Amino acid sequence: MLLIENDADLNKIVAELQREPVIGVDLEADSMFHYQEKVCLLQISTHTLHIVIDPLSVQDLSPLSPVFADARIRKVFHGADYDIRSLYRDFGIEVHSLFDTQIAARFLGVRETGLASLLKMRFDVLCDKKYQKKDWSQRPLPAAMLKYAVQDICYLLPLADILERELMEKGLLFCVEEECERLSGVRPNSSRNKPLFLSFKGAARLDPRSLAVLEKVLCFRDQVARRRDRPHFKVLGNNQIMEIARIKPVTKTDLTGIQGFSPKLIDHMGQSLIEKVMEGLSLPDEVLPVYPKKARQRLKSKEAARVKALKSWRERLSGKLGVDPALVCTSAQIQAIAIANPGEPENMECIEDIRKWQIKLFGLDICNVLRETG
Repeated sequence: MLLIENDADLNKIVAELQREPVIGVDLEADSMFHYQEKVCLLQISTHTLHIVIDPLSVQDLSPLSPVFADARIRKVFHGADYDIRSLYRDFGIEVHSLFDTQIAARFLGVRETGLASLLKMRFDVLCDKKYQKKDWSQRPLPAAMLKYAVQDICYLLPLADILERELMEKGLLFCVEEECERLSGVRPNSSRNKPLFLSFKGAARLDPRSLAVLEKVLCFRDQVARRRDRPHFKVLGNNQIMEIARIKPVTKTDLTGIQGFSPKLIDHMGQSLIEKVMEGLSLPDEVLPVYPKKARQRLKSKEAARVKALKSWRERLSGKLGVDPALVCTSAQIQAIAIANPGEPENMECIEDIRKWQIKLFGLDICNVLRETG
């Protein structure tokens, strides 16, 4: 293992990486321990070397950008969505020529697509996950954590070779390549100037008054979390906040009936929470927030019949292929197809979110189902 802790060593290793045809990539972050999560470790493997880069010591990671952007160098990740967003957020790094082993496994019909499961299945290797939720921002990192950081990338390249070969045998490699190209374009979600309740699970079920209370409490939690440099859940849990929005306690005694509110928590935070509830309750009706509802598109009878027929076709096909039905076609895609009712496969190209590989593999069958349904 090669540990990179300064800019000079990073520049040296970048020169070597630019000559590699393929690299394996993983990262560790500190989302469990800080308000603003950040990448704390970046692991890169080649066929001959395992590299661990410390972004908290290296001043400038921009020399890596050309490596990740170079389409001639394949980048192997597992479950790359979070990693791609994080690399772009923290360092402005864009990833091109991606191969995601989790996506590959899904197209091969693997049910357990976690990396640990794949390594056990393919190499009979047991991964020790005891450091997965540790604080990766601590320094110096214990030797055992560095060893853990390397263990996953040791097998990424051989795993990718196996999966790619199987995909080629099944004629499905082009499907994975298209999905990986799409995944390369994901970016961090921006929630600036948006109400916090929009990203709070269960908020859509609340009435406007409860939403007002919820927003006040969420803003309070965010302020406390920022001040303490702690993640939201370590300040106040979502279940407790939902109960506050639901029952709207106006005294500290009311808080004692909410599961998870200890006397210590009530003593430290109770009065502030009650004040936020009162602020929400005192808002005039005309300024209460309303959760934006997605307009549900009512299907015509023929469209509903097409949806039913397409779902039946999907179930049969996914069973035959041994893959997740959602991989063949999502329910949203099926509805869009049923409404568009394309007569020929090429007419499916204008339907939003329909993949080229879906048209190539299933387009003719889909059009036949639609034709038979009417």
